[in-house]
Amino acid sequence: VPFVVVAVLAAVVGLLWDRREEAPPSVTSQCTVPGTDVQLTTEQGANAATIAAVARSRGLPARATVIALATAQQESRLRNLDYGDRDSLGLFQQRPSQGWGSPEQVQDPVYAAGKFFDRLVEVPGWEAGRLTEVAQAVQRSGFPEAYQQWEPMASAVAGALLATTPDALRCSFSPTAAGGGDRTAVLTEAVRREAGAPTVGSDGAVSVAGAGWPEASWAVAHAERLGVGEILMDGWRWTPLTGWASSPSAFTLPLQLRLS
Repeated sequence: VPFVVVAVLAAVVGLLWDRREEAPPSVTSQCTVPGTDVQLTTEQGANAATIAAVARSRGLPARATVIALATAQQESRLRNLDYGDRDSLGLFQQRPSQGWGSPEQVQDPVYAAGKFFDRLVEVPGWEAGRLTEVAQAVQRSGFPEAYQQWEPMASAVAGALLATTPDALRCSFSPTAAGGGDRTAVLTEAVRREAGAPTVGSDGAVSVAGAGWPEASWAVAHAERLGVGEILMDGWRWTPLTGWASSPSAFTLPLQLRLS
């Protein structure tokens, strides 16, 4: 009898151990570009995606996105800072006292990127110029050569965000319980400002008319911030744990986003 008891206890312990081992591993919140050593936090990835979206909405060439990403990387490491040298704020460390906008405006990534592009396109020869010289013409930094070091990274990220194929940008994170507030309204407003014309279905899914893979990559980059748990696009399905995978049930156009 003691042997039987011991055997049963061992089986129970083994079962519990197996279940413990089967618990899903934690996932680091990050965005990467396949084939490169680029690694961003999801915050940085979202800000990079916003910059690319603003450039795309203005019909600017990819070079504009590269210059802007390198500039924001140097100025803030692609973070929307609420501090800086003197009164510098935001992604591009723009100074309200120098006519860039109010403190609230320059800390709005969409506005900040737009103001950067406003001034970028006024620089003679900006499309063909050396990146750090063009960026310096906009920023007037005390470190005029510092932008150049980020061109390879910026080129890789811009290429991923503007690509017309799935899986060009990979972002992963551990899904968490949703916060309060009207999350659908927040998602819809973000889509409207940065990705296209949103439509909310009866099931709560947000569809984006006329969207392509650049908009899908934008959605991936912003998924953690906006609480998106599933993205469907042209026969592909994305989740934060699996990334993009071909899915027969995902043959849906336009792009569709679902909250966690």
